[in-house]
Amino acid sequence: MLMTLKVLLPFRIFVEETAVSRIVAETPTGSFGLLPHRLDCVAALAPGILTYETEADGEVFIAVDEGVLVKSGANVLVSVHRALGGDDLGVLHDDVVEQFLNLDEEETSLRSVMAKLESGFLRRFAGFQHD
Repeated sequence: MLMTLKVLLPFRIFVEETAVSRIVAETPTGSFGLLPHRLDCVAALAPGILTYETEADGEVFIAVDEGVLVKSGANVLVSVHRALGGDDLGVLHDDVVEQFLNLDEEETSLRSVMAKLESGFLRRFAGFQHD
């Protein structure tokens, strides 16, 4: 018996693999492995490397953002915000640094702009109440 793995992003399916023999995922408390006969479970995922193995492809690595993993029978669903795949950990690390860190900088900038807009709105709203 083998597992079916689906890695879901907000707007598309990132990976759909049907002959998975094992999966290793990272949680906030450490990594854990899944084999086909493991009991069903749900786990919160920490940003890190999700590894799965198939007979055809061998070990495959996916860098994932935080998310959730659900194992139900032979089906494993992983839902994350962002993911990058690769078979070379060095190249994958460089891609993660380039893409995830740049996105984090953009999110920080966006949050700063939103905070300024909110504070301006609150000042104007307070001014209307005093008039």
